Amino acid sequence: MTPFEAKLTATAKRTEELLNELLSTDTRPQETARPTHLIEAMHYGALNGGKRLRPFLVVESAAMFGGDREAAFRIGAALECLHSYSLVHDDLPAMDDDKLRRGKPTVHIAFDEATAILAGDALLTYAFDIIAAPETALGDRARIELVLALARAAGVGGMAGGQALDLAAEKRSPDEQGIITLQAMKTGALIRFACEAGAIIASARPEDRMRLRRFGEIVGRAFQLADDLLDLTSDAATLGKAAGKDAARGKGTLVALKGQDWAEAELDRLVEEATDLIAVYGDRAATLIDTARFVAKRKS
Repeated sequence: MTPFEAKLTATAKRTEELLNELLSTDTRPQETARPTHLIEAMHYGALNGGKRLRPFLVVESAAMFGGDREAAFRIGAALECLHSYSLVHDDLPAMDDDKLRRGKPTVHIAFDEATAILAGDALLTYAFDIIAAPETALGDRARIELVLALARAAGVGGMAGGQALDLAAEKRSPDEQGIITLQAMKTGALIRFACEAGAIIASARPEDRMRLRRFGEIVGRAFQLADDLLDLTSDAATLGKAAGKDAARGKGTLVALKGQDWAEAELDRLVEEATDLIAVYGDRAATLIDTARFVAKRKS
């Protein structure tokens, strides 16, 4: 294991410990009760493996500017709850109709469709609860900015809107710019938030926040391009989910449109662009640069 992989693994472990604490049956102030079956489904959906890349980006972006580490972990956990909600709902029969997620039955298969819908609803809501809660030791302004940024990244102009475009793409394939827009919303928006959130946590200068936001946009694009390559070249055992489903559904991707060789070259270009963007921070940017490389070259 490389030093980068060790750091990624350690952050994932801490994030999962925090999610375990947050997704317990113990009620919080102003809650009446936490139904056990629903908590079990939320726990299953949020703690079903994964690299925890988005929380890692929050923690490392905050660290680059000296932000509060524990607050960054809580924001990372909130983001992971929201990301997990999106996966639970995307897997539903009315959406992508997937049976496997990270090598395990999806939530609606392990439980039932109604429970999966409610688990997703609850995870989405809980993300904003975690940010606003007093245990997240940030000033009011930072918490308001985080709530707004995450809502914009997750809503109609971000991830949810991107999923709507993705479903529409099954009936009519978009052109190249349409694919870029769809992917920037569905996948890129939360990765962009993860990087920008670190700057918000650390009260970084506006120009630093915008630089991290742009870095996140580039990494998000690289993440989706690598994902599309894996969908084309890998298998279900390696991916932990169905492979080749984009082609089977007739969805347009940049890989399908421009070819594997172009995609591999574009990934190299995106990593170089991301590196150049934050190289101004010197050694402090090393981990984020390693993350961009990792995203582009990942195998699952």
